[in-house]
Amino acid sequence: MKKVMFIPMLLALAACVSAPDKIEDNKVFFAFDSAELNSCSQKELKAQALYMKKNPNSKVVLEGHCDERGSTEYNLALGALRAGNAAHALIKDGIEPERIKTISYGKENPQYPGTGEEVWAKNRNVTTKVK
Repeated sequence: MKKVMFIPMLLALAACVSAPDKIEDNKVFFAFDSAELNSCSQKELKAQALYMKKNPNSKVVLEGHCDERGSTEYNLALGALRAGNAAHALIKDGIEPERIKTISYGKENPQYPGTGEEVWAKNRNVTTKVK
């Protein structure tokens, strides 16, 4: 009985992540002072990997962003680490490394204007651009 129930559960979990119609400007978000991919970010990157598998000529640039706090140098390094971790997740899911480029904008290119935690949380991301 347990084996019969286990197979439908696996199928349900596999169906949770499907390939999106587009990945341009999709984002994964990070906690303050962190480059760790949370479960939501991992799910988004799995979906992006599925998109890239269905579109084998697609290439992406992963843009690492940070909020305005911290030094320029620190945030450039943190943005690079965030983009690199996102790239590694795609590679782990079978995407060839030569299809992925990374860049860090640190805090120098905020996507959302303003200040405060709500804005900072939005600016702590990796944004996918399709080449």
